[in-house]
Amino acid sequence: MECRRCGTCCVAPDISTLGKPAGERCVHLDDGLGCRIYDERPAVCRGYRPDAICQEIAAPTLETRVARYRELFGV
Repeated sequence: MECRRCGTCCVAPDISTLGKPAGERCVHLDDGLGCRIYDERPAVCRGYRPDAICQEIAAPTLETRVARYRELFGV
């Protein structure tokens, strides 16, 4: 599955390497839901791979996708 560029993985989980708590938008996520530091992003971000969860949390807004992700993982 290809990335949908939905931004959920840059908001919903914590990214401790970047000091980003769960549920907060990564400071490197641009308005088009792209990563400003894509070529230099941390290993944890490089490890994210789109999968069935992306389809399960699909929604028209980033806020709704994040809420579904957090509910799914109990975060």
